[in-house]
Amino acid sequence: MNKKQKVILLVAATVVILSLIVWQIYGGEIFTKTQVLVETKDELFGWTEKKWEDKFIWGLDLSLMISGASVFIGSVLLFVFRNKRIE
Repeated sequence: MNKKQKVILLVAATVVILSLIVWQIYGGEIFTKTQVLVETKDELFGWTEKKWEDKFIWGLDLSLMISGASVFIGSVLLFVFRNKRIE
């Protein structure tokens, strides 16, 4: 394994690990969400009302897509930058 291949392997592994860390920071949800259902309580009458609030939550599906793309691109680049020795 040459120096370029080691750098590619390190970068691909870093991207995979960072995407999983970001997924855990956002709460470990399975699916990516763009809206969240929030219950609000009316202080005057005591009623509870449900409203959709715009909020992005990183999901496992997004992390897996990013990880899969980085593994695919990394493996293609590992193949491209291999040593071509003629013996």
